[in-house]
Amino acid sequence: MAYDYSEIQSKIDHWVQHATAEGWIEKTLAQTLVKQKNNSANDLFTTANARPLLVSFMGGTGVGKSSLLNKLAGQSIAKAGVERPTSREVTLYYHQSVSLHLLEETFPVHQIKLAQHSEDANKHIIWMDMPDFDSTEQKNKDIVLQWLPFVDVLIYVVSPERYRDNKAWQMLLAEGASHAWVFVLNQWDKGVAAQYDDFKQQLALADFNDPLVFKTVCTEQITDEFSQLQSAIENIATEKTIDQLESRGLQQRKDETKNNLENCLKTLGRQQEFSLLADYQNSSWLQTQKVLKQGFEWSVQQAAKHYSEAKIDGSIEIWDAWAQSRFNDYLDDLIVAINQHGLPTTPIRKTLMDSRTNAKKILHIRAELGCRQSLVNPGNGIQRMLLKIATISEIMLPLIAMSVVGYEVLQGYYNSSTSNTAFLGADFAVHSGLLILISWLFPFSIRKKMQPSLEKAALKGLHNGLDEAIRMINSEVIQTLKDFKMQQNEKIAELNLLIMACDNDKHKMDLTNTNQQLNRMLVR
Repeated sequence: MAYDYSEIQSKIDHWVQHATAEGWIEKTLAQTLVKQKNNSANDLFTTANARPLLVSFMGGTGVGKSSLLNKLAGQSIAKAGVERPTSREVTLYYHQSVSLHLLEETFPVHQIKLAQHSEDANKHIIWMDMPDFDSTEQKNKDIVLQWLPFVDVLIYVVSPERYRDNKAWQMLLAEGASHAWVFVLNQWDKGVAAQYDDFKQQLALADFNDPLVFKTVCTEQITDEFSQLQSAIENIATEKTIDQLESRGLQQRKDETKNNLENCLKTLGRQQEFSLLADYQNSSWLQTQKVLKQGFEWSVQQAAKHYSEAKIDGSIEIWDAWAQSRFNDYLDDLIVAINQHGLPTTPIRKTLMDSRTNAKKILHIRAELGCRQSLVNPGNGIQRMLLKIATISEIMLPLIAMSVVGYEVLQGYYNSSTSNTAFLGADFAVHSGLLILISWLFPFSIRKKMQPSLEKAALKGLHNGLDEAIRMINSEVIQTLKDFKMQQNEKIAELNLLIMACDNDKHKMDLTNTNQQLNRMLVR
């Protein structure tokens, strides 16, 4: 199961790394996903097989934790008395056959006191004395929280005077609910039965069901329950129980990871929001498009005149600072709408940055291309057909007229030679000249009148190019939203797979199979 959890956490770390880089989750949320308690007591030993039970004494200042450990060891191995409030030392009391693993890499060794013993009765138990958790020294709390993931059984020590001061053990409970808990009411020679009953009621309110509570004094003159405490720990220091505690801790870490993943899933937004977002984008773009076209009109007219005069120096700028500002307003409003729909804005903000910079380039390219194409073939199809007819007529009609006049001249010459009549006359010459002139002037006038204006052609081409550019810019934004939705679907699918992996219950421990004493040591 440890390997199973480690593999899940590795996949989560990989997912978080990419999701953070792409802006799908905030760094603070990413830290909660990757900052999991991966360590356990197994990591302290060379092998996880038949490892000892790690039992830790914790509690407030002056309740006698060190005295309990010293009584257990039969010698003074832990600091006690006035030194405790400022002590930042952890004491490990373990059998000489136990081999600790990677301790120097995991913890500051100069803050750890190691004490060995040779008693085989306690061979399978490591006792730990921790700094005072309620000390004014912040480092004491840091050391306790650093060691907490490695603890199997947490012996929380209180005194009759301070048993109601539960802030410290409530914090430990929040950080280490996977441990087995034993409570010791130390310095019992100063207590009364009512305090014992009241303390158990306080534990019941914290979800402890009939917890193990031992009354100790730690002096030789007064009989206490220290031997029962020692026996209780020895009874659960078995390989099966250790495996159960290890499995329970790992399963709770998986449950915590699953809960964090589900919270992360909520930040990705709902897929149904995209239909509403698409409607908003369409209506917002229609309004922006209308404003842009109105603002472009003067610049387009100037550009049409510019191109019609065959000026190609590119001095006319249609997409100016005003147009860029209106387009930026549109994109900013779209990002605000995305945020209001509960969707992450960072990924789409990065993608829309390309649209901000590309819009001007797209518009100028398409507008100039449309203008050039229109100038190559000015006018519409009917105009161009009539111009071709007029051009042909301008040549053919005068030729036909001259052919008719020539025929009449030949005919008149032949008649005059045979009949000795006058050859042509002034009227014929005038009429013939007028006929030829009219046959040329009529198509010439039509061609001149129907010749399309280059400025109008340029204006038409610019408008066509602008319409095409606006469609392309809108299509780019729409495609960005589609890609955004697809990426969201992928992230949601990946998260759901990770959640399913955490929810796989084939390794979950059934606490009904544990012994009754262990159940009393576990928080509900």
